[in-house]
Amino acid sequence: MRKEVIIKFIGYVLLFNATFLLLSAAISLYNSETSFIPLLFSGLICIIFGVSPFIFVEHHNQISFNEGLVIVVGGWLITCTIGMLPYLIWGGEFSLINAWFESVSGYTTTGSSILNNIEALPKGLLFWRSATHWIGGVGIIMFVLLILPQSTSTRLTLLNAEMSELSKYNFRFKARKIVHVLIIVYVGLTLVQTLALTVSGMSFFDAINHSFATIATGGFSTKNNSVAFYNSPLIDAIIIVFMVLSGIHFGLLYRTFTLKSENIFSSPVVKAFLGVMLIGIFLVSGKLYLSNTYDFWDSLRYGAFQVVSLGTTTGFATADSAAWPAFTHIILIYFTIQCAMVGSTSGGLKFDRVYLFFKSLRKQLTILQHPRAVVVLRINSRVVSEQLETLTLVFIILYFITLFVTTLVLTMLDVDLYTAFSASIATIGNVGPGFGEVSSLSNFATIPPLGKFVLTINMLLGRLEIFNIIALLMIRKGN
Repeated sequence: MRKEVIIKFIGYVLLFNATFLLLSAAISLYNSETSFIPLLFSGLICIIFGVSPFIFVEHHNQISFNEGLVIVVGGWLITCTIGMLPYLIWGGEFSLINAWFESVSGYTTTGSSILNNIEALPKGLLFWRSATHWIGGVGIIMFVLLILPQSTSTRLTLLNAEMSELSKYNFRFKARKIVHVLIIVYVGLTLVQTLALTVSGMSFFDAINHSFATIATGGFSTKNNSVAFYNSPLIDAIIIVFMVLSGIHFGLLYRTFTLKSENIFSSPVVKAFLGVMLIGIFLVSGKLYLSNTYDFWDSLRYGAFQVVSLGTTTGFATADSAAWPAFTHIILIYFTIQCAMVGSTSGGLKFDRVYLFFKSLRKQLTILQHPRAVVVLRINSRVVSEQLETLTLVFIILYFITLFVTTLVLTMLDVDLYTAFSASIATIGNVGPGFGEVSSLSNFATIPPLGKFVLTINMLLGRLEIFNIIALLMIRKGN
């Protein structure tokens, strides 16, 4: 592999981050805040290390898949490292491990936090915190691909390294078109939600921060009590709508907005996803009402919000679900594992894989009954290859093995089983809140330092979908 080529492409990543660091610094300067110097210094560091490869590294037209893999994984790791600098320099609750945890949680759109007092942060730092969500939501490599002055083969290589094979099924476009579709939908949803939240009574600053977190399905709020701070059914409803939209495949959203025949209304996967979500809302809201936790409308309001929030890996909260009946916890844990669709900003196992698993199970049962039958799996009218079917099943197994190992490590560090289990699910699924000591209106401050580091590895594994990390470790020296 050519190290100089990898460094040059990571330079693009650093320059993109520098843009948001300097914008955050400008907000801090405007408000005369103590975070101005940390943000400005971090932005300058990004610019220096981002520009240097363009001076010392010659132009290259093509990259190999292994080089693309290192660029993607390396880009994420370096981005998370740079992202922790403003927190670390500013101080407060940000020790080294806490700054790393908050940075990784932001970029991977996990939304878990170590902060006990979010509202103590200056506006510039709050904006940077939300910006890490927005940068990581659609993937920083996607933004780089938009402006990348390279050949089509280079874009395709990086795209293949960044996106899972299953997520490409509803992107029937060329590599550059896929990037355009992602960015158009992503930016469009962010602008519309910001406007809607501003009209509904949020300040513009809070509206854009919560839109960054919603569309990226991240969950960082500017308030200690998350969305519960506003106590507004209208704001809850707006955020629910945009969480659902952000959990649907962006290719299908684009085809819906452009009035194509293959859209969210014709997709069986979308219908199944929304159907399962509605069942979850019915079960959780029904239990809340029958257990006299809330009245009927509040049961529906809080139950719907929490199911959608966890089911799309956003992680916002309008109520403390830790105090809810155990039955609701089981339902919510299921949605924390399942999560939303591929091709969206959601993390986790992904609904499409669960959908494919049950179709595969049905296929195997049919073959057992009719050994000579030829059974073909399809998703949205497209045939699913045997290779992709096997890859999906292997991914599911690896996902649960990772979940088990992380829970085991946390319990070894004397974290109670319920907290360890839910924290492991919440981080590998990039969901944010769990239960126990890390519930919806709590945080991860009490987790031991080594436990926090292990959970950040979980976040990265979840965001990069495990295979990329494994493939990187298997690259032989000299390839």
